[in-house]
Amino acid sequence: MEDSIRSQAANQSRGLAIDAVAACSSGHLGLPLGSAEIGASLFTSGLNFDPTTPKWLNRDRFILSAGHGSMFLYSWLHLSGYDLPIDQIKQFRVLNSKTPGHPEFDETPGVEATTGPLGQGVGNAVGYALSGKKAASKYNTKAHTLFDYHVVALMGDGCFQEGVARESLSFAGHNKLDNLILIYDYNKVTLDAMADQSQSEDAPAFFAAQGWEVFEVDGHSIPAIDQALADAKANDNGQPKIILATTTIAKGIPQVEGTAKGHGEGGANFAAEAKAGLGLPEEDFYVSDEVHAFFKDQAEVSKTKRADWDQLYQAWKQENASLAQDLENRDATLDFESLSNAIPEFAADKADGATRATGGIVYNALAEYLPNCITGSADLFGSTKNYINGGGDFSPKNWDGRNIWFGIREHAMGAICNGVTYDGLFKISGATFTVFADYLRPSIRIAALSGLPVNYIFTHDSVGVGEDGPTHQPVETVSGLRVIPNLDVIRPGDAEEVAGAFIAALSRKDGPTALILSRQGVAVESNLSAKERREGVQKGGYIVHQESSDLTLILLATGSELPLAINAAKAIGSGVRVVSMACFERFERQSDAYKTSILPQSCTARIAIEAGVSDTWGRYLGLEGKAVCIDRFGLSAPGSTVMNELGISIDNICSVAQSLK
Repeated sequence: MEDSIRSQAANQSRGLAIDAVAACSSGHLGLPLGSAEIGASLFTSGLNFDPTTPKWLNRDRFILSAGHGSMFLYSWLHLSGYDLPIDQIKQFRVLNSKTPGHPEFDETPGVEATTGPLGQGVGNAVGYALSGKKAASKYNTKAHTLFDYHVVALMGDGCFQEGVARESLSFAGHNKLDNLILIYDYNKVTLDAMADQSQSEDAPAFFAAQGWEVFEVDGHSIPAIDQALADAKANDNGQPKIILATTTIAKGIPQVEGTAKGHGEGGANFAAEAKAGLGLPEEDFYVSDEVHAFFKDQAEVSKTKRADWDQLYQAWKQENASLAQDLENRDATLDFESLSNAIPEFAADKADGATRATGGIVYNALAEYLPNCITGSADLFGSTKNYINGGGDFSPKNWDGRNIWFGIREHAMGAICNGVTYDGLFKISGATFTVFADYLRPSIRIAALSGLPVNYIFTHDSVGVGEDGPTHQPVETVSGLRVIPNLDVIRPGDAEEVAGAFIAALSRKDGPTALILSRQGVAVESNLSAKERREGVQKGGYIVHQESSDLTLILLATGSELPLAINAAKAIGSGVRVVSMACFERFERQSDAYKTSILPQSCTARIAIEAGVSDTWGRYLGLEGKAVCIDRFGLSAPGSTVMNELGISIDNICSVAQSLK
């Protein structure tokens, strides 16, 4: 391949980054300039893609884990022919442009993941690679290799230091994800200082110890990078690949290159001198006709490769109708009736238990109905109960396994689940104890921001955990999750509400859902039918116990406290309504008329009942309502004892109700 024109493209990509950062007076120049030759290799010979079909199923997936260097990605997407015109490059970091400060999924053609929080992209790449292994195992046949894509991610020293990346690297090495290639922009510089100020690892030895195959190259030699990528792709040897590409940060701006000052926008102060030194004209946002023509020819070759794959797909589809239907229906809208019919109703003698246990029954029923459902747990399958019976374990010996053993790597679990969901071929859930949700909170936040329908199964939901004590009693965690925009938090109160919760989660397409399940048993107190309770959860809040005289008091409750609320209502009197507020977020999406029918403004006497902090209940209590909640850490004692000691009891609910009169 013509290295002269690719070198020109590398320098012109540097010019685009310099001009974009200078125009908005913010951004990061270090990576786009330091990794320009890496981009020239990737977007010519290194990646298999078609810019006219960004979501082609068998494309190589490229993720910029070091998302602060977003102008690297935008420059190369523009040059290689994606629908990202030069006007959008000129609008870098401008409101409503397709070139936001950090890459955002589904905002820009060719962006595979929302990145910026360092290390997240490494975990996302591992998730993509996991998805690729499963897809190849499930859909490829002896006659047709439908999926053989590679996942490539560009990371830096900052990603290397983050815990989420370390957890993910370990998982990938253990599971022998040899379709994964990381390129380490090995410039030995972080934002504040040279990297040796904060790290001293022998990087090649570290990766080798994790089971990775290590390549070391000059990151400014396009042929060397070409060769390393080709060798990495060719070696299906059970080892993920790391290419340590030695680079100079901010290369092309002599005043800051090779130093921590080159990381950010400071180098843009020397834009004119830098562009002259790179052999670029004074014209801003310059791309030569020769470079445009080169990439136009490249795009035609890419379209031909994709068209050949399309023919392969049609031949495969003709011979594998059932598999094809499964693949093509992967993103079909799932309706309530179909999912509900897949879950048998709970007989009274099987419904009076911990919601984590009924959750396992529900999830297995749905997994049988939805063959692309996969699940994982952070070393807690025995406790979280989300293991898919008969689904097999995901491993190098069984890529088709539906149960993923994440180990004690909660943050990696979150980032990997995001990667699987970005890929869109499988529906994934990850599970751990509720109190450990904070270990993966940054990944949950990115899932919510990116609109990813990831499902989290968080069990052991309150002080009802009991003897393990306050370290494992998540009094603040549920409310802490509720404040994340676009995250549905569902805390079901009985077995049929659990069914409704899983239906809601698996049918959602525009964001993640956290299912909050109990270790303690939950009694069934409602006279409503199974269908009514399941449907009620879809709306977030519904009347689970209707007053039989004039309405005088509303009790609102979730989870294991719902039966307490119903029994307290019966003790207080006929004018008491109990509302199950299983999911605040779903309730808020209902019409004003519906919300008013459940919580009429005329009734200001209200009590919220939940074994957690009271903060998020204020919107429903107003100024006159009261909370029977726990605004302190828990205690080490049997769960029922702790509940009573901290006021989560029928007697205390009745006492608080009396105080409202």
